Amino acid sequence: MASYFLLRIIRKLPGRVIKLIPKPRPALTEGFGSRNMVGALCHAAGYQSVLLVTDQTLFSLDYHTAVVDSLTEQKIRCTVFHEIASEPNIGVIEKGRAAALDCGASCIVALGGGSVLDSSKMIAAGTKLKKRRIPSLLKKFLFVRGGTLPMISIPTTAGTGAEFTVGAVVTGSKGKKGSTVLIGLKVTDVILDSELTIKAPRGVTSACAIDALSHGLEGAVAAVKVSDEDVRKSYDCVRLVLENLPKVLESPQDTEARQNMCRAAYCGGNAINEQLAGYVHAFAHSIGALYHIPHGAAIAAALLPVMEFQKAKCIRPLAALARYCGYASESGSDEAAADSILSAIAGLIALCGFAPADYIKDEDYPTLIKRISGDAINYSPPIVLKKRDIIAVLDRIRSRQE
Repeated sequence: MASYFLLRIIRKLPGRVIKLIPKPRPALTEGFGSRNMVGALCHAAGYQSVLLVTDQTLFSLDYHTAVVDSLTEQKIRCTVFHEIASEPNIGVIEKGRAAALDCGASCIVALGGGSVLDSSKMIAAGTKLKKRRIPSLLKKFLFVRGGTLPMISIPTTAGTGAEFTVGAVVTGSKGKKGSTVLIGLKVTDVILDSELTIKAPRGVTSACAIDALSHGLEGAVAAVKVSDEDVRKSYDCVRLVLENLPKVLESPQDTEARQNMCRAAYCGGNAINEQLAGYVHAFAHSIGALYHIPHGAAIAAALLPVMEFQKAKCIRPLAALARYCGYASESGSDEAAADSILSAIAGLIALCGFAPADYIKDEDYPTLIKRISGDAINYSPPIVLKKRDIIAVLDRIRSRQE
């Protein structure tokens, strides 16, 4: 019992700490093909040399060419670093820092998904802390005096929200992933270009969208007091996904819906920065790591079971969210409104067609319980789950997929 009350006290700490960390307030450029604006933005900022960071796949598809061309037009030197892999590690961060220092980069332009964006944050930090070894940068909190190298983020997926979040996930020298919070991260601009998402496969689109949805949803019910604007952004994240993902799945070339999905992911990133995540992510991280399940699929498996389990504690924020999204009237009960938004989310997840979570085994429960409890300490969920609660949610995840 004592340990449970201690967990309740600890639960409040991440929300208080995150308020003390300065967040980037980037200028936003939106629109189909808007990555062509990079050169103009860099010219206006006075940058002379840019390191463009991307991954091997995007480089092979020439997605970087438009960015390079826009910089060339403005007579800005551009060096392309395209060695980012799906699981970035300290080795690639070291190479990226060396590339930035060699070309005298005054700005990092990050073109890619979460791995590229997180790697770019660490490269931007490491370039300013050039006397420090890269492994020493992988701390829980990394303070960069004077701020990191300026960074322009161009996400190529509509999901992670990593384009301006202060966290970065990188694999250390022992092969273990670690999350670093960068204090002093300078993301000056975010470019949301739906052209970069137009060819994404259905499965990737769905997984990214449900990830974004989870950020907004968990932000909406988090035990963190934030401004009305931040609450609205979390609500907008959920609303935009519910309204636009069905359109994108039916008509992948719908550029307006694609652009709205990019905006949803951006709003979800704000929720991560300001309200943190919760047990949906604690379950998804633990399940994904143990069974090597993609993050979006793990989120889809955990989202409703977690939200339904903690619904009683979240009736009012869920009801407010439902009314904001147009699923309930002001005259109806809060409980009915909360049920309506969860029902809408259930329908959306079903439409995506994720595979059943039949990989979760009874014998793995002890490991999962330990990992879920440990990961949840990093967040600010509306309730604290005891061991029996975690077991109940795991049972729900498995039964929902049968």
